[in-house]
Amino acid sequence: MTRQEIGCPLLDNVHRIIADRACTVLSLDIFDTVLWRRVPRPADAFALLGARLREAGLCPPWVTDATLRRMRILAEEQARRGRDSLGTEVSLFDIWRAMPESPFGGTPIERLVRAELDLERELTVVDLDIAALVKAARKQDITVILVSDTYFTEDHLHHLLDRPELGSMENVRIFRSNQHGSAKASGLWDIVLRDLGASPEQIVHIGDHEVADDEVPAELGIRTVHYRRLDDAFRGVLEREREPVEPFGDHAPDLDERHGDFGLTSLRAKAIASGGPHGTSALDVAWRYGAAVLGPVLTGFAEWCAARAHETGTRRLYCSMREGELLSELINEAATARGWDVEARPVWLSRFVTSIAGLDPFDTDAVHHFIRSGYQLTVRQALSVLELQAGDVPGLATELNTVIDNGDIADRVARALTETPHLCNRLAVTVTAARERMIRALRATGALDEPELTLVDLGWGGTIQRQLAKALRIAGLDVVPSGLYLATNTRAERLYVEGLRAEGYLAQAGHPAKVSATVTRSPEIVEQCVNALCGSLIGFTEDAAPVLGETADSPSQNAERRTVQEGVLAFQRMWNRQVAGADGDWPSLAHPEAARDRLSRILVSALESPTADEAAVFGNWVHEDNFGSSQVTTLLPADLKPAVPYLAPGDLDDLHMRDSFWPALIAASDTGLGAMARAIADGALDAEAFDPAGEKYETRLRYRTSDDRWHEEIRRRVRINHNGLSFARLAFEHHDTVDISIAIPGRPAIVRVDWIEAKVIAGGRRREQVLRWDSPEDFVGLHYADCRYLGGNLMEFDTPYAAVWLPIARRAGAPVVSSAQITVAFAMLPQSMTGMAPRMPLDKHATRAARAARLTDRLREEYRTLGVKGVAAGAGRVARRKFGDAK
Repeated sequence: MTRQEIGCPLLDNVHRIIADRACTVLSLDIFDTVLWRRVPRPADAFALLGARLREAGLCPPWVTDATLRRMRILAEEQARRGRDSLGTEVSLFDIWRAMPESPFGGTPIERLVRAELDLERELTVVDLDIAALVKAARKQDITVILVSDTYFTEDHLHHLLDRPELGSMENVRIFRSNQHGSAKASGLWDIVLRDLGASPEQIVHIGDHEVADDEVPAELGIRTVHYRRLDDAFRGVLEREREPVEPFGDHAPDLDERHGDFGLTSLRAKAIASGGPHGTSALDVAWRYGAAVLGPVLTGFAEWCAARAHETGTRRLYCSMREGELLSELINEAATARGWDVEARPVWLSRFVTSIAGLDPFDTDAVHHFIRSGYQLTVRQALSVLELQAGDVPGLATELNTVIDNGDIADRVARALTETPHLCNRLAVTVTAARERMIRALRATGALDEPELTLVDLGWGGTIQRQLAKALRIAGLDVVPSGLYLATNTRAERLYVEGLRAEGYLAQAGHPAKVSATVTRSPEIVEQCVNALCGSLIGFTEDAAPVLGETADSPSQNAERRTVQEGVLAFQRMWNRQVAGADGDWPSLAHPEAARDRLSRILVSALESPTADEAAVFGNWVHEDNFGSSQVTTLLPADLKPAVPYLAPGDLDDLHMRDSFWPALIAASDTGLGAMARAIADGALDAEAFDPAGEKYETRLRYRTSDDRWHEEIRRRVRINHNGLSFARLAFEHHDTVDISIAIPGRPAIVRVDWIEAKVIAGGRRREQVLRWDSPEDFVGLHYADCRYLGGNLMEFDTPYAAVWLPIARRAGAPVVSSAQITVAFAMLPQSMTGMAPRMPLDKHATRAARAARLTDRLREEYRTLGVKGVAAGAGRVARRKFGDAK
């Protein structure tokens, strides 16, 4: 490895000082500097000691890991308090004398002390960057000393420091707090200077404690390097993972009885520090996300993939692009570090290509499903995807620019493509040619050389594996694809029904439910961070070269994605350096349940509770549909930014994937919403706290089609958020919608409607049209059923079904609307369900204005449809009504 790969930028200046012989003494703290532990905090080792003592029969089963940890912490506190005038420094023997005797059955203190010492030896790891400094200092004949606040004796420390990485430590002077009765912060440094006979300026000291290793010696003139283990930003990450960070706080979760936290906490911190300063704060956020979040998760995944291949005798794994470039590198590095004969190769596959290759061109339903797989494809784009020209399907000539946004148009297109043998044969030729090109590409990589083709992918539903299996069966090839995935959801059950092997590392077939649901609900950030910086696969040339789609990524997004990947690789290098140096004795992340639980918690918490900095960086990233469509969406959708003040945490869960690929990112962009979402995720707050008191209520939407039929309700829960505001988003599709009605509060209430927005596809137009109602002029002319317009933007709803009607087709200037997404931002004052609450006084001017506006709209519509005769007929109806009223 190069210096850049294994070095720590924080120590670069010390290396230069040593190389220049600009100091005579290199002073080092021991714990969390020369040695670090494979536990999150030093006191967490005591929990693992409980398992060792029970296993050896030295303590009863009722002394659990957490119990022994608390006993050991309290015994040390008691031992320090009992020193009186002798100071607070104690030895390990003093601490064990303060432990109660009865739980340990009269076991000699020496044996209990030895058990703790042996555990410390097992858990401690040499910091290889510090070891490199020690080696450099010796080469320059610079004296090395150790200064430590510790309860270990000198013999104990020599036992712990007897490591090949450090060389001989016999002649290294050790200044111990319990030897001199004084800690570093209270006099030990004066003793060090006196005994060495050196001036402070000749000493360079490195240690992790802000006061004892940095502030106090610096005041004496010693040059110091604060070798901080956890910086503030990383502590925040640990806190969101519900990892206790206080030294003697709660018992740490997901500790393995043998391997603690597998060294993950310390290695994550070291990987973060290895990056040094970046050019922008955005790149620093990206580096940290790679080094501390995705780095450990993907390192574990890669090690598991390599282990499963090694265990099953599989020599080659094939990683589907675009993830395959990074995943294959990670797997190959993992296999090399463990000494396994496993090779991973990238292979060009995509959901789009395998879907075409496995398509049955004679099955109308299959063609319908394929067409709907794309997002807002036009008919022309759908034909292009299937390599058909506009003139090839005369029945669709008038609808080429129509968006396929509802089942009716998809049915028409599917029937048109399969209604004649000629078109079915054209489709069959297209599908067969695409399948053969894909198979040639697979053969070129060697993927079809064995009876089993093992794919590696991030996962979710296993669509590529399933479609590939179908395509290979159609082609008559006796090759069965299996899959190794980071996580899969319940849609992967389709694979098992077909007898295909699909294994998940963190989650499989939707279990554990929370891990699967969280990862597969917000997968976009993981996919973006892992993908190669290129467009998605849309086909192959005749000579099996991949054909890639265009990419909309900006230079800044690409730089940030590249930095995330560099952070991932930096963490894996840290991990594999320990694996390679441990002669097979370093723990694996492949199989231990505690390892998977810890990594799941890292990933799930990052997806559930992104920081404000992460939201600011990743929220500007764009997502491409990658299925023949040109649609591009940011991870933090622009249309939801105005809605943030109205959202409750439960509203985020109600959002469709197309509304937001990462709902938690929306929460992170707002301090109040983010705090509420985190409180619910932590279990500190019930999500139903934002429901109005009493029975739960729902916003109800119905839509009327041109045959004058009202269709069944679409519902969304009504909540009141921390700002006292409410939000509803509902969507529908039907090819000939005219009007909609919205029962906004779903109960008697006085409602302030701040705005209503409808994003519609109208009249077959290619682009979405945005309609808004946000002013009194917009609201005054609407039709109110069992509700009243009170003026301004106030409405009073008298019953649960009271609704305001929106003429969306007329507002869009089209005869019909084929699909729409309706968003309502409002505030509500619930009223009695009995209907006996006093009514709000009507604004007579508003009432007259509303009546006039409705009349004007009606006359305008009659003129548009029937001309002057329609207006005359309407005027006659009004006159007859007035005449009847007068009589």
